[in-house]
Amino acid sequence: ADSQVGCGRAHGPGVSRATATLVWPMNEPPTAPLFTPADEYAMRQALDQAHNAWLVGEVPVGAVIVRGGQIIATGYNRPITTHDPTAHAEIVALRHAAALLENYRLPECDLFVTLEPCAMCAMALIHARFRRVVFAAADPKTGVAGSVIDLFGQRQLNHHTRIEAGLMADESARLLRDFFAERRDAARARRAERRGIIPTGEATELDPT
Repeated sequence: ADSQVGCGRAHGPGVSRATATLVWPMNEPPTAPLFTPADEYAMRQALDQAHNAWLVGEVPVGAVIVRGGQIIATGYNRPITTHDPTAHAEIVALRHAAALLENYRLPECDLFVTLEPCAMCAMALIHARFRRVVFAAADPKTGVAGSVIDLFGQRQLNHHTRIEAGLMADESARLLRDFFAERRDAARARRAERRGIIPTGEATELDPT
């Protein structure tokens, strides 16, 4: 996850006309049907998971996995709290779903995540044979669903997961911007405290001695 985020691109049917910018499903003409209310509900739950990440000091990214119209697993970023660089929201949710279904292959599952997947998460989702991945905000630094590279669009791979983007992108991007702004403010305050500088807007008593 990074501090710079934006609205996403997508390939695959099912992308909102109001938010998606590009659609290129494999071997299909571009289409842009609306997201369903169920899609919006799932992404809202993913945003709730992202808020949970913020509460524990993690970059606010959340994910949920849907199968048969039901959310079967959730996850949020946990690499700091678990000391595990692989504990991204997608991986956490994927592990829960695979354990629940007792199968590492999840071809009937859709994943909703608030930020475009990185290379690690993308390949895990492809190996798990996910049917569809929907992400909210694009990640221009590490996103591999079209921002930096397009791993999901590699025709040489033995599985092709449908990608859709832009659902609640503004909400996700705002959450990330607010998180990093708060973290920068806290870092400035710590540096000022070490230098003995009074933060702007704060009152202090003068010592006359």
